[in-house]
Amino acid sequence: MHPGTFAERTPDKPAVVMADGRTLTYAELERDSNRLAHLLRAAGLRRGDHIAFCVENRPEFLVVAWAAQRAGLFYTPCSTRLKPDELAYIVADCGAKALVASAATVALATHADAPSLVLRLLVDGEADGWTRMQEALAGRPQTPIADQSEGASMLYSSGTTGRPKGVKPPLPPQGYPQESKWSGLNQLFGVSEETVLLSPAPLYHAAPLGFAMSMHRSGGTAVIASRFDPEEYLALIERQRVTFTLVVPTMFVRMLKLPAEVRERYDVSSLQVALHGAAPCPVEVKQQMIDWWGPVLHEYYSGTEGIGFVHCTSQEWLAHKGTVGRSLLGPIHILGEDGEELPPGEPGTIYFEDAEFEYHHDPEQTRGARDPHGRQWSTMGDVGYLDADGYLYLTDRKAYTINSGGVNVYPQEAENVLVTHPKVADVAVFGIPHEEMGEQVHAVVQPAPGVEPSGALADELIAFCRERLAHLKCPRSIDFRAELPRHDTGKLYKRLLKDEYWKGRSLVG
Repeated sequence: MHPGTFAERTPDKPAVVMADGRTLTYAELERDSNRLAHLLRAAGLRRGDHIAFCVENRPEFLVVAWAAQRAGLFYTPCSTRLKPDELAYIVADCGAKALVASAATVALATHADAPSLVLRLLVDGEADGWTRMQEALAGRPQTPIADQSEGASMLYSSGTTGRPKGVKPPLPPQGYPQESKWSGLNQLFGVSEETVLLSPAPLYHAAPLGFAMSMHRSGGTAVIASRFDPEEYLALIERQRVTFTLVVPTMFVRMLKLPAEVRERYDVSSLQVALHGAAPCPVEVKQQMIDWWGPVLHEYYSGTEGIGFVHCTSQEWLAHKGTVGRSLLGPIHILGEDGEELPPGEPGTIYFEDAEFEYHHDPEQTRGARDPHGRQWSTMGDVGYLDADGYLYLTDRKAYTINSGGVNVYPQEAENVLVTHPKVADVAVFGIPHEEMGEQVHAVVQPAPGVEPSGALADELIAFCRERLAHLKCPRSIDFRAELPRHDTGKLYKRLLKDEYWKGRSLVG
């Protein structure tokens, strides 16, 4: 299936609904993505070429994505929060021949002056050196291009250390449409023409973009918010009768910290699937969400690289609390430092079988993600363990493991405890230098609104953690910040904090 199927069947049905009320029907999505595909062909772009776009959440975002998808192109949606030199690097590195921006991002995108570019399009507004997309589409055929072929997204890592890396998958076989991994996921989650998806995260990330486009392969509607506001999110579920939503654990935390009377104000009974991933979810937080929403929570663990896919229903999680689920794509291997497989219960580096990807222009990083012993296994660098039933539990990123006096401490455990404290809005735990122990467990806390940071609060939080975890796993010191460097996907940029404490020292991890 593809949007054209539903443009014929239900032309006036909304394919996209923005939280502010803007809509894009299936007929409009089909018309404009066809026109843009014709424009890209006229500009010389052929199957396997590349297009980049830096556009905020808006209906045109998905027009651009579908034009590239049906023209057999690699397409790279770029974060609107990048710095000019970061965006310029990505556009040049991927060899984009076309770049799309908006009035909100054109000042940023103008700095991307890659020699490969032959076309610059602006979805709204005006700027020197840019062509208005609607004007360029006028008069273009509304019918599909003659050589339709499936393309593929090529996303870049967040780049918190060094330059971001492009994750390049193989292009699907020639022809359009082709079966994709999203077809299997649609079946797994029961996606149909009746599905109403709510995604409050930026579309330039893998899951929000992939699931929004998967709605269009199934005839559903994608409801897109420009940002996450906990109360407005609940109001959208009620107003749009949302059946399927994508969230990250920090969103759960923010909703749970709303006053009870606010949470109870909104009807969320339409929800059938609430899918969360991107970061581990504290056990207490997930239990509270299941108590509130019912057994509609589904968890997944995967990555931009397409390495593995682990899934867990609410029922499975309640029987194996803390798990992220079992693999749906072949065996999981937990390896020790010597490369040997570890028994159930012992944490090690998580490897999956047979992932087809490469880091664009970076064979060394690609090799680094592979099993050094030559097996066709790949890793995202996470640490975890399997239980006797084959359920996977995440321990932490390997890079954030704290070695304190020869003992490995996984900071995620303390983070999961501290974030549940009513006076904590956000928290990061990591190792800082210690002359005797090598590293000391330290926390940086963002206090909840109205809470003043103090030494007494730090003592209270340390005591709170020690009541629930072994003392060696708990921070011995706490600093406070007005806000932590967290990406809008929910990913915590812990490295940026850790670097401050290791200036002039040999950085561990």
